[in-house]
Amino acid sequence: MPLTREQIAARIAKEVEPNFVVNLGIGIPTLVANYVASDKNVFFQSENGLLGVGPFPTESEVDADLINAGKQTVTALPGASFFSSADSFAMIRGGHVNLTILGAMQVDEMGNIANWMIPGKMVKGMGGAMDLVAGARRVIVAMQHTDKAGVSKLMKECDLPLTGRKCINKVVSDFGVLDITSEGFVLREYAPDLTPEKVKAATAGRCVIAPDCKPMVL
Repeated sequence: MPLTREQIAARIAKEVEPNFVVNLGIGIPTLVANYVASDKNVFFQSENGLLGVGPFPTESEVDADLINAGKQTVTALPGASFFSSADSFAMIRGGHVNLTILGAMQVDEMGNIANWMIPGKMVKGMGGAMDLVAGARRVIVAMQHTDKAGVSKLMKECDLPLTGRKCINKVVSDFGVLDITSEGFVLREYAPDLTPEKVKAATAGRCVIAPDCKPMVL
């Protein structure tokens, strides 16, 4: 079976290094915080102006004025900082965010990402993704490998409007872990119930199976 959303998040948490400043996109990325050990001293940043985002609140802790960029209520850890959106985006554009983890509708073998609109459908706004893919030092995408019809979302070339060009370093999907290199997608790990050949067959873009490719350890 492909990975669950929680398993994708748990695998990505292993990419988070101690003392990193990390920005999490909406959806699966927000789950990553649940799997990062507190002794790593990681600072989660939200582009609406908060550094030191804590866990989601219990019912008794909910403060309607304390939200992340996805409008979810959050908590603030001791020592957290609050600042303007202008300062927050200066932090992102200035290269002070070590890692951003985003969802995507499509990625391609060149490292392009499309995650903000489908032509003809209502768009609420692109959020901070365009700044994050341009300003963060490293970008990881958390996504489903195929759509509901089984069509690959890891493509030769995105056909939806792009969020950023040649900016993605790694994809962690429900099928596996793939780096993006000059050779296209390089499969490093695969979901335990799949095989490298099945993941490659489900990938529309160029995909090379790494010599040391192994099943994911969750």
